[in-house]
Amino acid sequence: MKIYTKTGDDGTTGLQGGKRVLKSNLRIIAYGAVDEINATIGIILSDKIDDDITMILTKIQNSLFVVGSDLSNPDLSNKKNRVTPEMVENLEKNIDVLEKELPPITNFILPGGHRIASLLHLARTITRRAETNVISLDEKEKVNDECKKYLNRLSDLLFVIARTINKRDGIKDIIWKP
Repeated sequence: MKIYTKTGDDGTTGLQGGKRVLKSNLRIIAYGAVDEINATIGIILSDKIDDDITMILTKIQNSLFVVGSDLSNPDLSNKKNRVTPEMVENLEKNIDVLEKELPPITNFILPGGHRIASLLHLARTITRRAETNVISLDEKEKVNDECKKYLNRLSDLLFVIARTINKRDGIKDIIWKP
């Protein structure tokens, strides 16, 4: 199979179910941002990081394919490859485990510190944008609510992982000073 099909040369792309839409469609923008998160996590995983963080991020990468698949299928009656409550709960469990290592937050924390932590903050901001894109899509066409929850929780987890990376490397939270 060739990588190019030429079917998108007219500015359209296919959704699950065969419908073609413009590449500027909110649905395409939403799952494109999800793909961007996944690529950013791929960059993060190209560096040496602790095994527990590697496992969490690798699972997230696989789950992001489910998020993208979910968003690419406008037929909500089709239950194949949908984000589930269990996927959201898995993110919450990881947050709970990692937060036990961290001091409580008392101020706003600036992105930065270790290079990997900074990249995690970048992934977090892309996740926020993806979430916003999904909300915009949901205003026009109903999407699986679990997609919205997953992205919301994922941005929280990426924030916690960034703080964890910094703490494990001996870097204190960078506090916002207005």
